[in-house]
Amino acid sequence: MALAIGTKAPDFKLPNTDKKEISLADFAGKNLIIHFFPAAFTGVCTAQMCSNRDDLAYYGGLNASVVGVSVDMLFSLGVFKTQNQINFDLLSDFNKEMIKAYDMVQATFAAGYRDVAKRGVVVVDKAGVVQYVEVTENPGVQVNFEALKAAVEKLK
Repeated sequence: MALAIGTKAPDFKLPNTDKKEISLADFAGKNLIIHFFPAAFTGVCTAQMCSNRDDLAYYGGLNASVVGVSVDMLFSLGVFKTQNQINFDLLSDFNKEMIKAYDMVQATFAAGYRDVAKRGVVVVDKAGVVQYVEVTENPGVQVNFEALKAAVEKLK
């Protein structure tokens, strides 16, 4: 069942690349943009994270933080973050708890991999309520950054 707009966002606690546990509560009072992506070091995923890197100041001006979530190990995400100069937290959902809670499970992926994160984005407002959800059914298709920006603009 898809995550519904207007519902409370599911809580999460995941490690970032510095092994620090990050939770939804850490963003209380801020809007949160959660970018789900299937795998670090793949073309579309790299473009998705780098687009956020380049727009981070814009989102910050709208009282919004950004995180990226994949099922990659935090060590792989750390190298990916460094190589691409990512300036926001990447969270490891290695145990696949958050992608299940947010209905972001891509059942099949390249090379026979199963149950990775779908490509998608969720915007949670400063009260913890889901305000925007986009999922690309084909993981090779990029999220709609213009629609995302419009959704975040409405929250200012």
